Amino acid sequence: MANGRKETNKVVQYRECQRNHAAAIGGYAVDGCREFMASGAEGTGAALMCAACGCHRSFHRREVEADLDCSSTTSG
Repeated sequence: MANGRKETNKVVQYRECQRNHAAAIGGYAVDGCREFMASGAEGTGAALMCAACGCHRSFHRREVEADLDCSSTTSG
């Protein structure tokens, strides 16, 4: 444990697309994409585009799961 802090990892998942495709005409319509799937490999620009709906990852609802404690409590 460095500096007396516990290390925690957060699992982030991107869920349904919330992009309003009818905003330009004053309406509301989403495309029904249920979960973000990256179009390309991690670290590329394509990794930020959804393979299912073609929208940027920022349009998908971000869900952060509970913190996972990665520190060891045993001394050895």
